[in-house]
Amino acid sequence: MSFLRTTIILLVLLVVAGFFGYQAELALPTGPPKLSSTYTPQTQPAPSGLGSYDVLGYVVDETEADALLQTEEGRELLSPDNGAVEITQDLLDLGRKSFYTETFGNEVLFTDVIGILDGPLNIPRLSKAVLALKGKPTNNLQVTLDEDITVGDRTFAAGTVINTGLDVPEGSPFPLGLVTHIDHAQPKVGISCALCHATVNPETGLIAEGATNIDVNLGTLLAFASNTSALFRQTDVNPTDIPSGQHAYINSEGEQDYLPDSQLLEDAVDAAVLSWPPGNFVSNGDLVNNSAKVPSSYTHEAWPYAWSGVASIGWFHGLTTLNNAVFGLNADPTTTADAAEAVLGIDEETYLGSMFQNASRSDLRLPEGAKPSEFVDQIDPTPNSPGINETIQMPEYPEGTLFMQNGLMAASPGYPVAAQLNGMSAWQNTLAPPPYESNVALASLEQGAAIFDQANCASCHSGRYFTNHRVIPQREVKTQPVRAPASKDFAEHFVPPDTYPPNVSVPLPSDPPVLAVPTDIFPQEDIELAYAMSDPKGGYKVIKLIGLYLHMPYLHDGGVAASANALKPDEDGYYTIVDPEQIGSVGTLMRGIQPDPGASLRMLLDRNLREPMVAANRASSDLQRANVDGRGHEYWVDRQAGYTPEEQTALIEFLLSIDDDPAVLPDSAKTTTLAHQPS
Repeated sequence: MSFLRTTIILLVLLVVAGFFGYQAELALPTGPPKLSSTYTPQTQPAPSGLGSYDVLGYVVDETEADALLQTEEGRELLSPDNGAVEITQDLLDLGRKSFYTETFGNEVLFTDVIGILDGPLNIPRLSKAVLALKGKPTNNLQVTLDEDITVGDRTFAAGTVINTGLDVPEGSPFPLGLVTHIDHAQPKVGISCALCHATVNPETGLIAEGATNIDVNLGTLLAFASNTSALFRQTDVNPTDIPSGQHAYINSEGEQDYLPDSQLLEDAVDAAVLSWPPGNFVSNGDLVNNSAKVPSSYTHEAWPYAWSGVASIGWFHGLTTLNNAVFGLNADPTTTADAAEAVLGIDEETYLGSMFQNASRSDLRLPEGAKPSEFVDQIDPTPNSPGINETIQMPEYPEGTLFMQNGLMAASPGYPVAAQLNGMSAWQNTLAPPPYESNVALASLEQGAAIFDQANCASCHSGRYFTNHRVIPQREVKTQPVRAPASKDFAEHFVPPDTYPPNVSVPLPSDPPVLAVPTDIFPQEDIELAYAMSDPKGGYKVIKLIGLYLHMPYLHDGGVAASANALKPDEDGYYTIVDPEQIGSVGTLMRGIQPDPGASLRMLLDRNLREPMVAANRASSDLQRANVDGRGHEYWVDRQAGYTPEEQTALIEFLLSIDDDPAVLPDSAKTTTLAHQPS
């Protein structure tokens, strides 16, 4: 009854919005889920940090903070004027709310510019699919097409079932992370963190907060939009390589020119994003189709952040920088228009014109003969900040820094500087996977922990949180090479980082105070490697291993995978591939088949299994274009390395058992990680 009642309420809201027409602006009830509908109450959480302080990346724990607050000098150190952020329950609550509901205005990009609701995955079809659930939960909302649809270089026949990978909680009329508004009688959809970093268990109906949505089909969701070409910088499609069309515009030289043919550009970008496997997204706007797996939000002691470790300084040891990159950089291509010429070699006017010539909303569509930058300034919903999302200019803007890559910080009016971002960082740092449930004997887990140390896994995945926090050269780890140097061009234009104190309100006052952001909390050599400054091939950060049982497929490209039926033991106990059609990303998520965590880890550890799996991925033209193959990380626990099948299996069982309260820890992990302290 509650599901039906909610649906009726939403229909009434839609009628009310239509009645009031262009005077109405309604936010539909899409707040954070009740804690009782999540695994969080039954999960061993990471330390909350309540009572501690973060001073621009330096941690002061509660005990030391209590002592410091007894002195004037200590109170000054822990003052917001000095950049200090106190971890309070209010901050954690704001973080959870922002994680589920904050879009920083990206519904303008996704709905009004890209047109994500214009195609076959529109409100009526999504609503029909949700209603068909009859209140039951799902981790993959399926939409059946009722007509033939041609997108990019392929046609989807009527009757095709589209696996969206959208998660719908029990009794909810909305997928997680799709934030819906009714604005001037029109529905708008924005995207929050929860779309990719929370998932629903379809059996229990409970939400795993912070877990990767391993099958969210972002490529398909975006390709079905009407103006996917606005995201060309996330692909390998350079608009200057597309033949000109008939749409005249004024370029940066003040001369009339013609934009790339809108249909050819749209088809090319559609084909590029359709190549992304489920669970992957291209976040770097470097005109390389370097898709990478969506990471989890189990972030406690997991710094540096981002796959290549480029988010490493500032509040929460770079986590606030990472959270900002989602909204202040990746989810708004207009924010890098000023740098388009320097970073991408594309004229700013061509860049913006290519985005807006076919915008979904007619009044946001570039007029014939206009200068795109002047037009975007006129229609900008946030006229006091660059880009169309809610941002503020950092002191160095338009230059970028290690702290804010493009010199902009996502921030909503009415909040202090970085409040939402820091709240999300603080709350994400409390998240942990649900307890791992297994019937594996303790002795087997202990054997696996011993193998973990014996196989030298702990040389990188060390300490209580299974990471040494370092960046490993791509030349050494040998994983997919394309993504590691993706931020290099940004770094070439960086200047020393500054920020505003976290008690300054947004909008910013006319002359706000400025603080220098320390860069010494992370080794300089790792910073240079993360940005491919010291090595043109760049590097990848050492991930923590907590929650592996939830986060297959493996490696940064998500290429290492196998289904539960793909492998069987042969007569001597070692596993062999019995179904080559269900290995790799190409044989699992791309076919709508869930990877099995144990089988996928076995593919990671055994070279005899990995070689044919990499070959299977490389046989897919889509995965070739998306730069996904599952190569590298050649640290074997297999026959050639001298391990028995039982030892290999014991290691896999141990790796799967690592939740935030592991039943067994290896000797190498029985140490305490020291917090970084301010001087």
